Amino acid sequence: MPELHFKRVLLKLTGESLAGKSGEGIDYDVVRSLANEIKDVRSMGADIAIVIGGGNILRGSLAAESGMDRVQADYMGMLGTVINGLALQSSLEQVGVETRMQTSINMSQIAEPFVKRRAVRHLEKGRVLIFAGGTGNPYFTTDTTASLRAMEIKADVIFKATKVDGVYDMDPMTNKSARKYKELKFIDVLNKGIKVMDATAISLCMDNNVPIIVFNTLERGNIKRVLCGEKIGTIVRGG
Repeated sequence: MPELHFKRVLLKLTGESLAGKSGEGIDYDVVRSLANEIKDVRSMGADIAIVIGGGNILRGSLAAESGMDRVQADYMGMLGTVINGLALQSSLEQVGVETRMQTSINMSQIAEPFVKRRAVRHLEKGRVLIFAGGTGNPYFTTDTTASLRAMEIKADVIFKATKVDGVYDMDPMTNKSARKYKELKFIDVLNKGIKVMDATAISLCMDNNVPIIVFNTLERGNIKRVLCGEKIGTIVRGG
């Protein structure tokens, strides 16, 4: 079995990563493929926690731009992350992976409330842990949730899922001359406004020295490759 470069990982999934090519709703083939990959990684002995977004269902910021109250819109977005979490949890359990889902909003009939000590204990017992509901507060993104939960569970690294193979200086989907960064410093991401995660999330990681690796999770086997230290995607670290 290959040696693990990281033991405890916080995987940040966007809602769009569950939607496949459509960008909206849930593509269950994509979710099943992702569940199988997470199963492979867990079998290697890594602790896996997941923060999931809800942009495939609703983005609070966009709903607010259409005239909806921002606080209400953000709570709707948080509920979208719970729907995605349930879909991923179901797929993981279907392939034999023991999971727990914790939410920052109390909904005891479908998930546990977030409790740091309980979360860590689940990881120690080998369970895959899904964090849904964002931070439980409006105006905060699931990127910030990922950074916050990574600190709380003492993750070694954040894996940020994207549909491209790293961070570029411009959109590689529309511009063929886009240049990929192999490595970035946190302070440069903040100063130059490079789109990796929001500024609050980046600041948290910089202050607590938790690296972020951005890579394409739709390519099968990439999570395992990064976990074993293979240099793919873009790593953000250092001051």
